[in-house]
Amino acid sequence: MSRDIRSLVGALFIPLLMIFLFGYALSLDVDRIPTLVLDRDESPLSRDLIHRLTDSRYFSLVRHIETDREIDGALARGEALMALVIPEEFSSRVKKGNAVHVQVLFDGSDSNTASIAMGYLKAVMAGFDMGIQESRLKRAGLKMVDMPLEGRIRVWFNPELKSRNFIIPGLTGVIMMAICALMTALSVSREKETGTLEQLVSTPITSMELLVGKLLPYVAVGLVDLALVVGAGVLIFGVPFRGSYLYLLIISLIFLTGTLSWGLFVSVISKSQLQASQIAVLSAFLPSFLLSGFIYPIENMPTVLQVITFIVPARYFVEILKGLFLQGVGLSVLWPQVLALVVYAALILNLARKKFSKRIL
Repeated sequence: MSRDIRSLVGALFIPLLMIFLFGYALSLDVDRIPTLVLDRDESPLSRDLIHRLTDSRYFSLVRHIETDREIDGALARGEALMALVIPEEFSSRVKKGNAVHVQVLFDGSDSNTASIAMGYLKAVMAGFDMGIQESRLKRAGLKMVDMPLEGRIRVWFNPELKSRNFIIPGLTGVIMMAICALMTALSVSREKETGTLEQLVSTPITSMELLVGKLLPYVAVGLVDLALVVGAGVLIFGVPFRGSYLYLLIISLIFLTGTLSWGLFVSVISKSQLQASQIAVLSAFLPSFLLSGFIYPIENMPTVLQVITFIVPARYFVEILKGLFLQGVGLSVLWPQVLALVVYAALILNLARKKFSKRIL
């Protein structure tokens, strides 16, 4: 490792690069939705409705438009996601107590964002309706009847509902899975190509000693990577860490043992560095990114994929990281996931040892 400085620098730099790229670029928050407004009424009441939208953090007024034809082009160009059309006589019909139909057009090419924006719009509209009803009752000398049910909602663990607090812990597990598997996947395959593996075969060390000797340096590098990624998440992105750093260290050692062992197994069965890197990406990065629950909820996946996720170690590590970061729980809650990682590490370490014994001894 000391002779291959570029690989060592890459192993330390790439995790930081990934955490910054994903941390800043990947966001599930939907706010400041670009909105067009066609106000045919131009009354104080219609302007009040527009202000209710723009005063919230969910909608951002792009511009006022004059005709319906401008809507199609603006939505097609991606200039806006939503267009609000307020009809003529909006104010007079509302004051008379008549129903008024307000047209809202969405760009449904991003269905998730559009559905969330619809929910925000319904909430704003409901508040606007409530205000109209309250003012109407006051003019009649009445007051609104208290609702029999009042919901008091409290959000635990992530009260501000920041997607970054959800993404960074899961991203940490995905990065560690990908980088560690790739690092060790290239180790033995590189020695095959350079010829140094033959010198190791001639030494009187056993396959287990060689396996441990290969693992220990990369465990150290993996712990440094983990410290860098967790430090960036806590200090730069402001993600709270409410758990025990000692638990994080112990569980990470178990996870790294299994992940690095898998990389060594891949390096033994591969004939070149290119093949080893391809297998490592396909078997480590893609499953951990797609099947770990990092972004896509496992409960929403087809049954077959839900079963496959049980053999993806990143699933358990991501759950542990979210528990340590956001919930501050310990082994009393996380022991099933920790046990799964222990079983995985033991099985993969034994598999790698057997492959080493076949190829080296």
